[in-house]
Amino acid sequence: MSEIEVDVLRVGAQGDGLAAGGLFVPYGLPGERVAGRREKDRLVAPRILSASPERVAPLCPHFGICGGCLLQHWETQAYRAWKRSLVVEALAREGVEAQVAPLVDAHGEGRRRAIFHARQIGPRTIVGFAERKSHSMVPITQCPVLAPALDPALPAAQAVAEALITQKKPLDLHVTATESGLDLDVRGSGPLPPLLLMDLAALADRFDLARLTRHGEMVVQRRLPFLPMGAARVELPPAAFLQATAAGEALLAGAVGQAVAGAKSVADLFCGVGTFALRLASHARVRGYESNETAITALLKAVRGTQGLKGVEGEVRDLFRRPLMAEELNRFEAVVIDPPRQGAEAQARELARSKVARLAYVSCSAQTFARDAAALIAGGYRLEGVTPYDQFRFSPHVELVGLFHR
Repeated sequence: MSEIEVDVLRVGAQGDGLAAGGLFVPYGLPGERVAGRREKDRLVAPRILSASPERVAPLCPHFGICGGCLLQHWETQAYRAWKRSLVVEALAREGVEAQVAPLVDAHGEGRRRAIFHARQIGPRTIVGFAERKSHSMVPITQCPVLAPALDPALPAAQAVAEALITQKKPLDLHVTATESGLDLDVRGSGPLPPLLLMDLAALADRFDLARLTRHGEMVVQRRLPFLPMGAARVELPPAAFLQATAAGEALLAGAVGQAVAGAKSVADLFCGVGTFALRLASHARVRGYESNETAITALLKAVRGTQGLKGVEGEVRDLFRRPLMAEELNRFEAVVIDPPRQGAEAQARELARSKVARLAYVSCSAQTFARDAAALIAGGYRLEGVTPYDQFRFSPHVELVGLFHR
């Protein structure tokens, strides 16, 4: 098939360049002219004929192969403007009018958790990340978006994966940097024989891991894996969900705290292990709701070990199947909601029916946030403003906080 030449018009929502006719140009930047073979809606193996002045040298030797980062080659100011525009455009598509603040850099030292994939390819045990839009593996030797505390994570994950080579199964290795050291949870191995468990325990000693678990089941715990949250210290469940960066968590928590300041009773929906609840409880009574029982257990254990909190309750509840009804919500002066990527459509409808005066909505998806915001506005809320946060540097993912008032 012969090559075609196209001009890149802009960068799309998933990080690809876009040419006329909706043609995706991998790693293309606005104003570039590129050549390549067209396969369906993508330009394959594009060659740059005329480079954008905004193109810069990427930081990582794996860039362009590894699917983790898509935009290391774009000048910072243009990248930041594009990332804010993702929020602006998502709101516009839903007919939502709001002031969108400048993008806040929330990268800090880098991401404090990572999921490495391990696959056996011939005689080699490959540990790294997947290629973009592929199941092929990229062996990773370094990752510039990870926090320095995760520097030992790759060699530890490599050693654990090689120890499990006899299982002949693809593995996922969840590693979290805690104040006690690395917490590593292995997924995909299946049940392990006692001798292999002993080998893993020896590796935990060798790499000074705080804890090593398999599908959440204990292999060895050398130290309790704690993270501070407000005045509390949370003992993390294996592979616990956390905000991607410590800086991001602090910034989001600050925005949420300011949004509900003065409220005496707050509901924290999709509360996880207490990212917001444990901070808000210094000034208000908080009730957290979360479907993950181990997260609620960790939250309540942290509460029992912390003095000076106004009161924190926790309830295991699937808010997708059983959202809090308007009558239940009405006993709270303010609500914080931080749903997963699919948003919280059913819960937003009940909030729209409620009398709750203030709402802080934290989201990792501008699209589902905009959908839910439209429902809230239709129910009588006013969207005071939206602030986007860049926790996931060099990716199309953007975090945001939206503030709603009755």
